[in-house]
Amino acid sequence: MKTISIIIPCYNHTAALVRSLQTLRNQSVKPTEVIIIDDGSDTSLQMEHLGQAAKDLPITIYWQKHAGAPAARNTGFSHASSEYVVFWDADLLAKPTMLAKMATALAQHSDASFVYSDYYFGKHKMRARPFSFAALKKQNYIHSSSMIRSSDVNPWDESLKKFQDWDFWLTLTKNGKKGYYIPELLFTLIPHKNGISAWLPSFAYKTPWKYLPGIRMRVQTYEQAKNSITKKHAL
Repeated sequence: MKTISIIIPCYNHTAALVRSLQTLRNQSVKPTEVIIIDDGSDTSLQMEHLGQAAKDLPITIYWQKHAGAPAARNTGFSHASSEYVVFWDADLLAKPTMLAKMATALAQHSDASFVYSDYYFGKHKMRARPFSFAALKKQNYIHSSSMIRSSDVNPWDESLKKFQDWDFWLTLTKNGKKGYYIPELLFTLIPHKNGISAWLPSFAYKTPWKYLPGIRMRVQTYEQAKNSITKKHAL
């Protein structure tokens, strides 16, 4: 089995990180290294904050001034030494077979640079689809917590506030890389107020709802961010 680096950006989510590390400890295939980037949390993350969840995990913590998740992922990758890497979310709860199934899929599909799966967002099933560049240009269906060959990783765009994962996969694919889809629900993301759960339902982005007070500014921010990706990748 190939070596695996886990890179976890963390900003003021220590409790969620502890729960996530507990599921990482339970993996049937163990990571070679776990790199945690404390992205300028209000209270600097220390090993003692992780308690029993950190037991037997090869964890190293690095600190940086708050610069956002893309910058934290880039910092983490600069310290990684394994053949495979997962940009793991601090609020991710993995099934025990997640790493094993992803690593096996990469080993069996030498033409793939990364593997991705379905997942739960809270109680909602988030289904991906077999890899298609044409489909990816229309909508992102690949979560950032996928497994990638380290030799194929490209930098995360630190200027982006939204759609960083979509930009990452588009860039990787434009460089000739492709992915392999595992049609299984391999992990769960726990919603929190500063994450995806703060987004509006799909109908809110349509006329006339997107012009309503209290919604309009949020929709405009979303559309501006999406337009930046559309322009950058000439979609």
